[in-house]
Amino acid sequence: MASDKSPPWALRWRSNTLFIIATVAIGLFTDLFLYGLVVPVLPFMLRSRLSVPEDQIQSYVSNLLAAYAGASVVSSVPAGWIADRTKSRQAPFLSGLAALLAATVMLAFGRSIAVLFVARVLQGISAAVVWTIGLAMILDTVGPQNLGKVVGSIFSFISVGELLAPVVGGVLYDRTGSSGVFGVAAGVLGLDFVMRLLVVEKKTAAKYLDTSLPDIRGGGQDECPEDGPIPDGGEESGGREDAATENDALLPAKKQEADESYKVHGEPNRIIRALPILICFRSPRLLVGLGLAFVQASLLALFDATIPTEAQSLFGFTSLQAGLLFIALDVPYLILGPLAGWAVDRYGTKLAAVVGFGYLVPALILLRLPSDQLLSKTDNIILYCALLALNGVGLAIIGAPSVVETSEVVRKFDKANPGLFGSNGPYAQLYGFNSLFFCAGLTVGPLVAGALRDGVGYGNMNLVFAVVAAVTATLSFFIIGGRPHRDSFRLLGRKRSAS
Repeated sequence: MASDKSPPWALRWRSNTLFIIATVAIGLFTDLFLYGLVVPVLPFMLRSRLSVPEDQIQSYVSNLLAAYAGASVVSSVPAGWIADRTKSRQAPFLSGLAALLAATVMLAFGRSIAVLFVARVLQGISAAVVWTIGLAMILDTVGPQNLGKVVGSIFSFISVGELLAPVVGGVLYDRTGSSGVFGVAAGVLGLDFVMRLLVVEKKTAAKYLDTSLPDIRGGGQDECPEDGPIPDGGEESGGREDAATENDALLPAKKQEADESYKVHGEPNRIIRALPILICFRSPRLLVGLGLAFVQASLLALFDATIPTEAQSLFGFTSLQAGLLFIALDVPYLILGPLAGWAVDRYGTKLAAVVGFGYLVPALILLRLPSDQLLSKTDNIILYCALLALNGVGLAIIGAPSVVETSEVVRKFDKANPGLFGSNGPYAQLYGFNSLFFCAGLTVGPLVAGALRDGVGYGNMNLVFAVVAAVTATLSFFIIGGRPHRDSFRLLGRKRSAS
């Protein structure tokens, strides 16, 4: 029902779905871009501005990176808890930008190690806020039925920031010094600030406009109207569990039993009332879904940590040349991300997770070939780029399943227990945990990759991560989207024949 009050200026385009998605995407882009922009500059800042001894620079750089990751892990869940208890997500979303602005100013002008550490902690807090609240805003805006393709598209876009930032930071510092680096940072922050300030959430716009809000509780992957009803068999169907099917008339008890499994019986204890998302952790689908985020981040960090060192040892590349290798890895991610997200919405999370992680097994193993130096140097570089591109395809496929799967599980708990999670639901809390697991993967991945590369070599290191991908694909087959069922494969055949 429309409000009698005067609507905010330019309400329609400020609350437009594409503008909200673009605002969140720019926020995530800014976070990753500023993170990557500063990383290659840190050793030079420590050496020239703070006069840190050469033999201590690597240690300080590692500790500064760990401060960022640690702050993100610690702040993710509190950020989600706060966001679920505020009337508007815009205010905490802006507060994250304030932390990032303060961090950038401190990095630009800081003259002590303590100031740089505080700056990196603030960057980590900002990252936790923007990822947690940004994903919750996306769900509020597009609903669960379109979450996969939107998340896939956003992840593809922000991968450009992750790709460009180290190269831009290194070139700018080399040509202009720190002033050029932080001048670009200020420009990106300015754009981000304006968009976050202008954006109007759908639920706020609905007070003034006769528009309907996406049903984040009642609709899911299984209820996408353009696809029509999707046959399944309940909790054991491999994904879409709520759709009306011909089996429901014959097996109503199974359907009711599946819905009943999400109900919370009895009075929740004090801890659950304080952080209600914890009740959802009794679902193995949620635990494995968050595990997908951890493994995905570990694989991303694996490439970030080892491509520069391997390129230098194999080909004698400079830091800029090594940075350009990331183009081969990220371009497939950029192109295929939206398509992979669409496939998650259409075919379910199980298929994408199993295919994506299963595909990465041989792709990771093949990365050992350049180290064997079977080809000439030029051909070996081409081979390495081609293998990185193959791995980029796999990274694109695994981008969306974690967010979509965990959102679907929590939606079912929210739908089955009205009022337990509050008016906003537990979705920001969920994305807080998602951010926690993702940041933990970003922290553990480089440490394990570095230790394995030094201990058993680059090829065997990739073999270990291939085994991790194989285990993840196996767990996904048995748990993600519900237990596997013969109707899952029949469903896929029907969807393909209907396309």
